[in-house]
Parts: sequence; structure tokens; C-alpha cells
Amino acid sequence: MKRGKSRASKDEGKGQDEPAILETEDLDRRALYGGGPDPDTVSLASVTAVTTNVSNKRSKPDIKMEPSAGRPMDFQVSVTVIEARQLVGLNMDPVVCVEIGDDKKYTSMKESTNCPYYNEYFVFDFHVPPDVLFDKILKLSVIHSKNLLRSGTLVGSFKLDVGTVYSQPEHQFYHKWAILSDPDDITAGCKGYIKCDIAVVGKGDNIKTPHKANETDEDDIEGNLLLPEGVPMERQWARYYVKIYRAEGLPKMNTSIMANVKKAFIGENKDLVDPYVQVQFAGQKGKTSIQKSSYEPIWNEQIIFTEQFPPLCKRMKVQIRDSDKVNDVAIGTHFIDLRKIANDGDKGFLPTLGPAWVNMYGSTRTYTLMDEHQDLNEGLGEGVSFRARLLLSLAMEILDTSSPDIMSSTEIQVEGIPNISENATGKIEEFFLFGAFLEATMIDRKIGDKPINFEVTIGNYGNEIDGNSKPKIKRKKKGGENDEEESELIQGSSDEDVDDDGELTSVSTTPPMKPVITDRNYFHLPYFERKPCIYIKSWWQDQRRRLYNANIIDNIADKLEEGLNDVQEIIKTEKAYPERRLRGVLEELSNACSNFLSLANNDQNQAGRTKLDRERLKFCMRELENMGQQAKTIRSQVKKNTVKDKIKLVQNFLQKLRFLADEPQHSIPDIYIWMMSNNKQIAYARVPSKDILYSSVEEERGKDCGKVKTLFLRLPGKKGFGPAGWTVQSKIEMYLWLGLNRQRKDFLSGLPNGFEENKAVKGPGMQSSPPISLMYTMKQIFQLRVHMYQARSLFAADSTGLSDPFARVFFSTHSQVTEVLNETLCPTWDQLLVFDNVELYGEACELRDDPPIIVIEIYDQDSMGKADFMGRTFAKPITKMCDEHYGPPRFPPQLEYYQIYRGNCTAGDLLAAFELLQIGPAGKAELPPIDGPTDMDRGPILPVPTGIRPVLSKYRIEVLFWGLRDLKRVNLAQVDRPRVDIECAGKGVQSALIQNYKKNPNFSTLVKWFEVDLPENELLHPPLNIRVVDCRAFGRYTLVGSHAVTSLRKFIYRPADKTANNWSAMEEIVINTEPEPTVKKIETVVKLDSGSDAVVKVDMPDDEKDGKGKKKKRKKGEEEEEEELDESMLDWWSKYFASIETLMEAMRAQEAAQAEAEEKDDVDFAAEGADIKLDDSNMKGTKKGKGRGAKDKKKAMPGEGAPEKKKQKIDELKVYNRELENEFDHFEDWLHTFNLYRGKSGDDDDQNVADEDRLIGKFKGSLCMYKVPGSDDIAREMGFDSNMGMFQNIPHNDPINVLVRVYVIRATDLHPADINGKADPYIAIKMGKSEIKDKENYISKQLNPVFGKSFDVEATFPMDSTLTVSVYDWDLVGTDDLIGETKIDLENRFYSKHRATCGITSSYAIHGYNVWRDPMKPTQILNKLCKDGKVDGPHYGPGGRVKVANRVYTGPTEIEDENGLKKQTDEHLALAVLKHWEDIPRVGCKLVPEHVETRPLLNPDKPGIEQGRIEMWVDMFPKDMPAPGPAIDISPRKPKKFELRVIVWNTDEVILEDDDIFTGEKSSDIFVRGWLKGQQEDKQDTDVHYHSLTGEGNFNWRFIYPFDYLMAEEKIVISKKESMFAWDETEYKIPARLNLQVWDADHFSADDFLGAIELDLNRFPRGAKTAKQCSIDMVLNEQEMPMVSIFKQRRIKGWWPFVARDENDEMELTGKVEAELHLLTAEEAEKNPVGEGRNEPEPLEKPNRPDTTFLWFISPLKAIRYLICNRYKWLIVKIVLALLLLAMLGLFLYSMPGYMVKKLLGA
Repeated sequence: MKRGKSRASKDEGKGQDEPAILETEDLDRRALYGGGPDPDTVSLASVTAVTTNVSNKRSKPDIKMEPSAGRPMDFQVSVTVIEARQLVGLNMDPVVCVEIGDDKKYTSMKESTNCPYYNEYFVFDFHVPPDVLFDKILKLSVIHSKNLLRSGTLVGSFKLDVGTVYSQPEHQFYHKWAILSDPDDITAGCKGYIKCDIAVVGKGDNIKTPHKANETDEDDIEGNLLLPEGVPMERQWARYYVKIYRAEGLPKMNTSIMANVKKAFIGENKDLVDPYVQVQFAGQKGKTSIQKSSYEPIWNEQIIFTEQFPPLCKRMKVQIRDSDKVNDVAIGTHFIDLRKIANDGDKGFLPTLGPAWVNMYGSTRTYTLMDEHQDLNEGLGEGVSFRARLLLSLAMEILDTSSPDIMSSTEIQVEGIPNISENATGKIEEFFLFGAFLEATMIDRKIGDKPINFEVTIGNYGNEIDGNSKPKIKRKKKGGENDEEESELIQGSSDEDVDDDGELTSVSTTPPMKPVITDRNYFHLPYFERKPCIYIKSWWQDQRRRLYNANIIDNIADKLEEGLNDVQEIIKTEKAYPERRLRGVLEELSNACSNFLSLANNDQNQAGRTKLDRERLKFCMRELENMGQQAKTIRSQVKKNTVKDKIKLVQNFLQKLRFLADEPQHSIPDIYIWMMSNNKQIAYARVPSKDILYSSVEEERGKDCGKVKTLFLRLPGKKGFGPAGWTVQSKIEMYLWLGLNRQRKDFLSGLPNGFEENKAVKGPGMQSSPPISLMYTMKQIFQLRVHMYQARSLFAADSTGLSDPFARVFFSTHSQVTEVLNETLCPTWDQLLVFDNVELYGEACELRDDPPIIVIEIYDQDSMGKADFMGRTFAKPITKMCDEHYGPPRFPPQLEYYQIYRGNCTAGDLLAAFELLQIGPAGKAELPPIDGPTDMDRGPILPVPTGIRPVLSKYRIEVLFWGLRDLKRVNLAQVDRPRVDIECAGKGVQSALIQNYKKNPNFSTLVKWFEVDLPENELLHPPLNIRVVDCRAFGRYTLVGSHAVTSLRKFIYRPADKTANNWSAMEEIVINTEPEPTVKKIETVVKLDSGSDAVVKVDMPDDEKDGKGKKKKRKKGEEEEEEELDESMLDWWSKYFASIETLMEAMRAQEAAQAEAEEKDDVDFAAEGADIKLDDSNMKGTKKGKGRGAKDKKKAMPGEGAPEKKKQKIDELKVYNRELENEFDHFEDWLHTFNLYRGKSGDDDDQNVADEDRLIGKFKGSLCMYKVPGSDDIAREMGFDSNMGMFQNIPHNDPINVLVRVYVIRATDLHPADINGKADPYIAIKMGKSEIKDKENYISKQLNPVFGKSFDVEATFPMDSTLTVSVYDWDLVGTDDLIGETKIDLENRFYSKHRATCGITSSYAIHGYNVWRDPMKPTQILNKLCKDGKVDGPHYGPGGRVKVANRVYTGPTEIEDENGLKKQTDEHLALAVLKHWEDIPRVGCKLVPEHVETRPLLNPDKPGIEQGRIEMWVDMFPKDMPAPGPAIDISPRKPKKFELRVIVWNTDEVILEDDDIFTGEKSSDIFVRGWLKGQQEDKQDTDVHYHSLTGEGNFNWRFIYPFDYLMAEEKIVISKKESMFAWDETEYKIPARLNLQVWDADHFSADDFLGAIELDLNRFPRGAKTAKQCSIDMVLNEQEMPMVSIFKQRRIKGWWPFVARDENDEMELTGKVEAELHLLTAEEAEKNPVGEGRNEPEPLEKPNRPDTTFLWFISPLKAIRYLICNRYKWLIVKIVLALLLLAMLGLFLYSMPGYMVKKLLGA
């Protein structure tokens, strides 16, 4: 709706630059003539009253009609389980289960490891309402040894609700560690960590994936926990006590057939509802007992949940349900939002609530067996009726898990609690609700033939069905023993109380009345001067303070919102001084906040105040005090240029206020107004009780209390979704007042004056009873003039994609329509509608300030059937009384834009003005005349009069017609001969006809123009319509599609300011672009945790010896060794990885800058800081300012000072993490693309999605408009082509052949396409008719495939201009599925001035990895640019200088060829200019650098939801130029073959597991097992060292592990079949980790696991020199140990510890191993082979083992005695018994048949 702007203060259209507001105008004048205050210090708080249409008797209506909650939407939740660490348990086989709601998915099983690496991706698709999804619990659990037969044992789990993920920045957690805990044993502590990514994508959300670079920083688990900001790392366990006391007001259930059946059989009619309460929280459900047949059940039970605190789920769901074997249904649902009942600040409080009543709303109370609105009772959508109220409380205590008597499981407990006292929730007071219906119009014609009445209810009072309208019953029920006290209350206890009413019966319905016809769509009720009233008495606990405080905050928020809207309106309409209005708004806010502090503390000692009331009050007071201070600060900082930033800050205040105003503890239920026809409930409106609650303090009063409110009634539940819900069922003007019965004396004071009261009963003592109707004696007569000028961007209601709109205007009981304009979305009606003799009741002066609202509905006329609804808006007229003068400042009114809504979506704007003129005693003669343009021959239709219609000037609009693209079929026929018609304000021009669309879709004539009269005020410019028609045979035309350009502003030509450029001609500007002198690039190490250096790596290619170029980690004081870069070793991937690193650094620096700025609370700085950082990263030559921010932020960490790290200078490219066109304004620098639509608009919430289906093609061209007579200076330029008008220097549009080279690097996060949660992706490329499917090179079972391919396609513009790159999933049988695709418009790229044909590299080279790939050299490109742009230059001078226009650039002038010879060249200089081309005056623009773009993949079946991303770039080479060289090789790096040789020499101190069989001594039979890739793949065992008594073992055993390794990614690559049935091998990448385990060998039972160590080959602790020095610290305190990498050291020998967890989950040392690791490349290994174990070649010598191993040979008898008597006594007994049993069974079976025969034959 119009944002309540003042009409009173509008200027007369005297011109655009005048200030918006009169008062400011005076201030300015005063300031100009001196003596006044400086205008910048003046604030406009005083003006607020004028600018906002604040009314004293009427409230603002709410325009949004459709309930948004409850409508299902598409969501996708994706979870990547990367790895788990520190799992508790011995030698386990872990599986991770991901569970959302009832969906479960499992990872594969990893054998025998405590730190499995999975990297598996799962996607869950949902189509549910947002609330339902956000309440679902997402649970990650680790299960040990699950297989087909058994479910496995739970190690630990972690849960959070989906809403928590959605509320994260970017709706995701990325690479975070979830802490596992065991729900059955809360004392146990952490059970391990899972590293995962979780993201939730709704329709239209795009997820920004941080670049998948190297995973070094994330090993710091503690610093990257999966918890929202502000949640402490160590969450404690807590108990949540939900106490359920009792409920009342339950609806009558199954009173229909079943009841009669029961009555017939049993003969009694008991309450037929068996209620119980169910509470759901954090994925657990608790239930109270069932109270059999009771409408007022009393439970007095508490449900106890044990869950971590703070919990990661936002809402607790409390439901009253009716227990019934057949039909167990919810009666009502209430959600407790935990954020509202707790506060995590320093002075915060734990969750607490009540004891308080909560009100439940849901479906209507008439019971039917199949309730169509049952969803409402489940808490979906807005309840349409009161259902019940429940008394509950919630408390929480933190558990001390160390205490012994604690229940360690998280099972739910239910236990009884004592009864609660009557007035614990407040003293019961009598409330009085009064309502008067002043008008009921716009009643839908479907119900117009039956009498209509209205029913008002509050809780169950006033409800006809339940018959609770008599207060007596209620009083007894409620009060019970407090009866006397209560009657005393009513008898009037103080003087100013109202007299005793006697037994006043409530009147809750209006008398039925037959509607009268208004027009063909709507009826109205003929109330005229007699207005029916209702009043209801009800009894509630007096908790008004809660509502008062909420009202005060709400009022502050409303004022703030109104003020902000005003400021934005001032900015949007470009009026003067928005900053003053903002200052005024802030001043008002800070005053209001201080006002709150004084008011909120009143009546503190009220009964029934809960802990939450007290805590919330403190919290609100702190927040508002703080906000008031901040508002003052911001106010002092508001300047003209910072207004927009400050508005953003103030909007955060608004959100916070709205949050604070929402009161979690209810008191008085909401009021429902139902329209009944024939005793059936048709439509309703719901009014929150706080909005109409009376208080003597104005700020505390509800915003609609004692005011006339316009209510639009709507259909209940699901009927209200979609088009059915948008038509108004009825519009009522209603006056409402709610307050204590004893405050009742002035409940009528807000009504429009001039009425008499009609009482129900005449007689003495009844003067205080409320009226049942009001008779208005005063009425005024008016004429309403509605000036309907035009509308724009309307909804497309016809299949052509256009509409035939007309507007219907309603005022009071009158309505009129404008004429129908055919086939347009931007109708200019230019029509005046006059409503004569409008009768309005009330006093004249009130009507002047407060006229009723006007409703304007826009419809689409259909030749058949009734008109379709297209949208609605409201307006208030400007009123003139008969004694006022018709003239400035208020008259004539100005045209203004009103937002049109359709449901909850905006659907265009209406430009109109409204005036309401009183007809005085002298009749219409006194009214101002209507003087319109008379020459128009429109019969009875009056045009908008002069003075109101805009002032016009002549404009010329030039149109560039380029071509049409992608036209689809229309009515099954292909478009063959299209033409484009351009129309604006009744004038227009047609393009040339395209003779054959297939052969050449471009226009032959490029530029045409037309002249048109347009308003001087640019904001009032009508839209320009573009239509495409197809000329068919026999002179028929078919409309193909249309596009409306709503704002022409960006196409207005504004001549350049001549004076501005004068200086530029004179002086030269020298720009030094020398690269930095050093080859090494100094970078700071970003410190991440105390001791470790998180090294930012530059990836060298794999074939490089010794991993040169990687940082070597030394002990603390050592100097870094310098390494020269070997050019020949670098390849394209080196460049790519280096660039990604830069991108990550830029992002980090930006975050750091923002964090710093937030600390300073200064937003401006952040914006600038961030920009600078990003610009640096764009200009690849200068990288000085990188990574600094990050350094400062992390500098304060403990640990040694960060050593400087040198990073080699590798030429980089630019990695864009979104589409290239987004960075360059869609390449629409001179050629624009207009989408053509056809077909009806979608009725979805989200209109853009539906638009994709309506898209029928594109028109390419441009517009340019300027006032005629224009400036002539353009024509004077040389080479001006008059045919081209303003479009000079654009290329011709003849067909052109182009070689398109597409490079596809990789795809990430693809949506799984196969059942196993994977996909087999391959690339398909389509351009025009040519299609390439790279099917044979599919990548098996991979969701992050690296393609590394280039494809060459030949194309001809304009026929083939769209390139489609798709990723398909290969299937062995059946067709391949599309995973996702991306479309690129290559034509705009090709013709763009940004030169997107081939990116410009950061430096020029003629060989090597960075070779120049463009066929044109930099000098040629520069010459062409200068020639095309008519720029002087380039002039190359001595000493490495080049001059272009007035800029001088310097740079190197030599280049080396392959043989190392140096040659002179200007290419570097030319390249320096190209890289800074945007600085060249007049023609400069940024040229596209060498880049990689990241494009989202979309699937037409799942619109709006990303299916993954693809990294790629496109080069284009016109065929008429020299041919380009061969494509760059970007094929994925091949992993390099290595061999790791591990010699296990000895073990020591291995724990002794066995008691010796023969002698009873402790010993172990030790062997060592090791593997690199995985237990199944390559585990190797040493031989067994039997009977070690000291834990010492001697092995001299060699393991040999060949493996393939990717240096850049630090991963081992393995290819294996996933299962027996797999068709092909799948490639896996796993971290390089060597696992060594020590075991105790057993002959008869399974071997016992003793301990293990895992060494990350890139970074593991250096082995100790001796066994003594080897300690468990090497594993526990890794960060303090010197670390080595086997890829650098190549050969390492030392002692390492074996560790395992003991019973208390503590790590303990279980042995030590002396080993030698030796890494060789495959070639070296081949030259120098060795044998496994102790075999040839190069055998190791046999170990020297002591002969204790054979002790038992020496004393056999002793051994046997020990064996039989001690060790195996019971085993032997068991075996003997088993043998006996077997013998008996054998005998039985043997003799059975004989006996059977004997028995049968009776022998």
C-alpha cells in the first residue's frame, strides 16, 4: 500500500528539485537568508506529523491478503560427510548415518579405523511448508560395525534442526566439525567429531560455495565446530521441565453420529473428548496421561527432556490431542520459540516460561468427522478459530554430569506435580469488548442472495455453538471458591466505576440482513445511518502489562517503519534532503526508547507475574536503552552520502523491535470476526487482542483501539491459498474497543461523531448498558473525483502474455469502472471518474482529516466468463470541505504511485490521484470546474484534468534493432517472419521485417526513431512496450511475445559535461606498472592456532622432484631455504591453484576487514575496506594489499611470531566464483537483451520462476531517448553517421563465423543421480546445430569430477548465439539423465566493449605455461581499441614508456624466447595499457582478464535450485582473423607413482595381554600390521614374535606400499570397483595416511587389538631417537612437536608411540615401534628393488629373538597341570558335558525308528 505519505505537503509539480516537505522549504529559506539554523543540523522530527498520514480515528488497513504460512515449497538439504576423527572405541568399523525427519541415508563402512575418511554427499528433497521443514531434526550419528544382519552399536550422535542451518549466513555450515555425544550416557563426554558441510536451499536461494582449496586450516577442530555463532564450544547437558497443569475451553469432538450411537447404547451423553498433551522437542516426543472424557482436563504432570544446552533446535511443539483409537487428532498446537524465552547475553537468562496460559487456534469449532482444516490444528497456517487454552510452564536446569546420582540416559520421564494455586497466573478480571459495524461492502456475489450476519468471538465467549455466552456459567467454572470475591468485583468497588449492569447479556452477533447489489461482482449491506453493534463480557486473568509493553514497542516499530519508508520514498523520488528526514526518524526513535524506560516499569507488583515477565522486562529495557544511545550516535553521523548505509543499520533496529514486541506468554485470546450466511461460517478476520486493548496511557494503547479499522475478510485455511483467496469476501469498516469492564466509560469516544445510541432495553438504570445499534443523525454529502492516469507492470492474465485491464474503484457503497484497454500490461487510462452524492456519516471536520479509504481493483476483461482479478491497492483521498479554498498547497492533488498487490506479491503500480470534495448547501455549482483537454473525442469519458495531468515535453526515442533470438513455437507453428513493434505513450515505430528467421534472425535496418510527448518528470514516464508479431500468410499477424520496459531512465541520453574534461587534455598522468622488482612474493603466514603454521600452499606440478616450491617447515629459529622456481615444471594447473589461493586470501582479507569494521561499529569503513581488497585481487599486477587484514586479525594468537613465508611468483588468472556476466553487467554495455513473455503469469509465490516457462524468446537491441531539440554537438564529431543517430561506432550485424573454444575444468557438488548417492558425470556441449557429447570419457561415481578438457565448436552468429554446457549422468542401461546445465549468451560477449572473446593474461609470454593465446598480440589489440575509440595513441617512447590519450604507462621492454634469447618488444607496454584500459578517459572500460568462471548448473525440472557448479571459460576467435594456436592443455594432472617402504625394526613396551597358557605369566604374541590405502586394499602383517614377556618385539620386517599420489591436492588416488556388481572402477581420493597397529596374535580366538598410530605422510611428528624419548605426547600434543613430511625428507627412522583408549576413554600408551620410512618414486624403486618381509632382493637379517618363546618344552608336566587345573578347567568340563549330550541324542535318533515300529505294530 502507499506508504502513508503526506498529500498535504505535496508541491504543485513546480519541478523536480523542490524539497519534499513544506517545513523544510521554510527552513531552507531561512537558512539562505541567514539567521536560520544550518539546514544540515535541522532534523525533521517535527515534520513527521505532516508526512505520515497518521489518523486519529482510523487505522491503516493491511493490504497483503494471503496467509503466507502453510504453503508447501521446494527445498533441498545437502549434507557432505567428509571425515570423522577421534572416534571413541577400539578398532572400529564406523558408518555415518544422516537422518532428517524419517529419511535415513548411510555412508559406506570404513574398516578398522578411528578416523575414517568418507567424502560422501547426500541430498534430501522436500516439498513442505517452510515451518515444517525448519522444525525437522537433522541427526548425524556414527554407528560401529553395521551390516545387513545387525544394526550396529551407536557410538555417538549430533542433532540440530534444519531451521538453525537455514538461519546461518548463506544458509550453510561449511567444513565444520560436529561434536558427537552419546544420548544413553550423558556423563561420557565427547565421543568424536564428524567433519561435514550442511546446506539448505529453498527456491531461488543460491549457495555460495567457498572455494574447495586445500584443507589445512580446517584441521583445527576446536576452532571450526559445527555450532552457530555465539553458542559455546562445550555445551552442557540440561533438563527441560515442561509442566502441564490443565486446559479449558476444548471444543466438542465427535458430537455427531458417534455420539448418538453411544447415547443410544449407553444412555448418557458424557463429554466426548479424551485429551492428552504431547510435547515434541529436539526429535523426542513426550506425552502426558489421557484424561478420559473431559472438556476441562487437569493433568498436573511434568515431562522432562534431557538435551544439551543451548539446544540447536528453535521451537518446542506443544499439542493437545484427542485420544481415539480410530482417529487420534490434534485439537490445537502451540509452538514455544526458545529464542523468545531465553537470552544469551551477559546479563541473559535461561529458558523459562509461565506458569501461563497459552491460547491455541485452529479449525472452526463445528465438529465434522473429516475436518477440512485439520492442518490448522497441527499448527500449519493461521488458525481461524479459538480451540483451547492450556496452562503450562517451562523451566530448565543445567546438569552437573560429574555427580554420581545422575540419570545418565536421555529417556523422557513423565511425573506428577502438585496442583497450582488459582491466581498464580493473575487475578481474574471482567473484560468488555465492544464493536460497531459501520459499513460492510464488497461482499462476494456468490453469497449475496442469502441474509448475512457477523459473529464476533473472544476465546469461547460470543460463540454460538458452545453457548458460552452467559457469564454466569463461566463465572462458576472459572472462579469456583472465589465466587464472593468476584461478585464483589462486579458490584463496583470504586467510585469512578461504571454502575452495575445488572445481568447484562452479551450480544455477539449482528441481526441478519439481506445484501444489496453494488455492481456485477460485489454486494453491500444497507446499513446507511443505522450501524449494528456487538458487545461481549468475558473473564480473563489480568495480564495487561504484557500487552502494554508489547504495544509500546510495536508503536515505536511502526513509527520507525513508517519513517524509514518515507526516507526511502524521498530517495526513490529524488526529492531533497533525505538525510534530514532520517535524522528526524532517529531522533524520534531515541525519544521513544527513553519514553519506554519510564513507562514499562509501571504496576510491578501485579499478581501472576512470572520469572519470564521480570527477565524480559529487564532485557527489553536494556535493549531499548542501548538502541536509544545508538540512534543518537547514528543520527550525528548521517550525511548526505551515508544515508543508504545508515538506513541498513536502522533496519536492523526495526527487526530487533519486532522481535522484542512478540510476547511469548499469552493472555487474552485474539478476536475473530466471522461472516455468517445462513448460519454457515463463510469468511473471517482475526484481530490480535493487544491491538485493540485500551489503556489510559496513550503509548500503551493498542494501535486499533477505539479506531475505525478496515478489515478484509478472507476464506479459512487452504481455501485462502491462491486466486480464490485473493478476491475479497467482504470489506468491513469496524470500530473495536477492548478493556476492563470498569474502564468502560469512554468506549464510544473514538467513533465518528454525530450519532444516538439505541439500547436493547429501555428503562431506568440501563443508561450504562452499551448500545445495540447507533443512529447517525449527521451526514455529509461529497463528490469523489478519481483521476486514473495509468498503471504499469501489471500481471499477465491472458495466454498471449498480455491483459485487457480495467480498474474498478470502490468508495463506501459506490463503485465505478474505467474503460477496458486491450492487450497491454501498462494501460494509460487517462480517465476521471466522478462519484456524485456520496453520503458519509459523521462530523465534517473528522471526515476532512480522516476520510474512508478507497479500494482500487484491477481486472482483466475476458470475452467469455467473468473478469480475472489482477491486483488491488488502497488510497486515501485528499478532502476539501465546502468552506475551503481549492488551491495550493493541497490542490489540485498530485499523481502518485500506489503499489498493487496480488495476494502477497506485488503486481505493478498505479499512477493516480484522488480528491473528495464536500458539496455544500449551494449544491454542485460551487465545486471547482473540471478543465481537461477538450479536443479529445472520447465521448462520455472524461480525461484527467489539467493541473493534475503531467506537464509534457517532446522526446525523441531512437531504437536500435539488432535481432531476435531463441523464439519458441507459437500455437505449434514456428515463427518465420517476425517484426518488432515499439510503442510508448501511443506513438511508436516498427522494425524492418525479418524475411526468414531461420536463415538470419537479425534486422536489416538497424536504427529507427519516433517522437513522443512524455512527462517532464522522469518518474512519471510511461513504460515502453516491445512486441514481437509474426506476419503469416493472408495478412494475418500473430502476437509472439511482449516485454515492457518499465523504467526508461537508464536509456536517457545525458550529454557529457564539457567542462569536466578540460584538464585532461593538458597534463600527462604517469602510471607506473612495473612489476615488483623481486621475483619472490612476500606473503604473511596466516596464523590459525597456537603453534601450527597454516601454510598457504602454491601447488607445484607433481613431476617436480623434492616437492620444490612447497614451504619447508623448520624448527623455530631456522631460516627458510630459498628455492628457485623451475619454469619447465609449471603447468596451467599451477597457475589455477595459485589463483584460487589468491581468491581465498582476498576473501579472508575481506572478512577480516569487515570483522574489524564491526568491532569499530563503523559500517562505512567495511564497505570501503572490502572494496579495496577486492579491487586488488582484480588487478593481478599489483598484489600489495593482500592477506594483510587476515594477518592482523590472527596476529594476537599465542605461539611464535609468524615467520615470513616466500611464495613464488606464478602468473595468475582471475577466478570468479560466479558467472562472468555478473561481473560485467551482463555485457549489456551497448546491446541489451529484452526477454519476451507470453502466457499467463504464474500464481506462485515466487513469480520469477513461473516467468521462465513464459519466456518465449529474446529481442536484442537498445534504446536512447533525449529531449528534442537536442544538443547538436554530437553531429559535429567526425565520422558521424546520421543513419545511426546516437548509436555510433557499433559493429554491423551481418552473420559472422566464430570458432568457440570451451574449456571445462571441473564440476563441484553435483546432485546425485544414481541410487547409490553418486553420479557418473560427463560433459555435453550444444551450440546451434552442433552438439558434442563426451560420453565415453565419463568419470565413474564422482560428484566432484575434474574434467580438464577443451572442446572446439564452430558457430555462426547470429543463428547460434547461445552455448549450453550440460553435465549428464552416464547410465549403463536406459537414457542418460541430465544433472544440470548452464546457458551462456555468447553474442553479447562477442560484441561487448569489455572484449570477452579472449581474456587478457596478467603478463605476456611466448612460451611456457603462460603462453599468450590470443591470435592478436597486445600491441595489435591496443591499436585497434585506440582506432575504434578515436583515442590518440599509442605512442611508444624510449625507456619503456607508452602514451595513450593523456596517460603514460611504463613497463619492461624485453622478452625471452624458448632458447633464452632476449628480444626487444612493446608487448609488455601494450599489455600494461590494456590491463588499465578502464582509466582511459571517455572510452575506457575494464577488459575481461584471463579467468575461470564458476557457473551454477540448473535443471529445468527443479527450477531455481542449484544442482552443482561448473568451472570453465570460453574463448572466441572470429574466422576472418588469423587462426588461434592449439588449445591449452588443461587435462587433469596425472597422479605420480611412488613406493613407500616401511621397515618395522623393533617394538618395545607393548602391553602384555595374555596370561601364558602353560605358566600363567603375562606375555604377548606381538605382530605389527600396516596399511596405507585401506584395510581391504593393502594391509600387510609382520610375522609374530611369540611370547614376549617385556613387550619387546624384534621383527626386521619390510612393508612395501606402491601408490599413486597427487601432489597438488595431497591425496592418494585409488581406483577400485565399488562392489562385485560394479561395471567399472571408481576413482577415490584419500589423504595420505600410514596406519600402523600392534596386535596380539591368538591361535583359537580373534586376535586382540593393542594400539595404533596414524601418520599423515605430509605432516607427522619426527620419530624419537630412542625408545625412552618416545612418549604419548607425540600424538596428544602434535602442534608442539617438530613435524616432517616424507615427501621432503624421503627417509626417516625413529620411534613412534602406539596408543589406544582405555575404559575411561582416555588415550593411553600401549607400545612403541621403531620403524624406518623410505619414499621412492616408481622409477627409483624399479632400479633398486627390494623384497617384502625378509625376502630377496636386499633381504633383512633374521631378528635375534630370545628363546623364551619355547619355555613350555622344558617343563611340560608343570605346564599341563596349569593348563588343566587353572586355565581351561571350565572349558574342559563344558566340552565333556556337551559330548555326553551329543551321545545321548545320537542314541535316541538311532533307536527311535525301531521303537516306533514296535509301538505301531503293537509288538
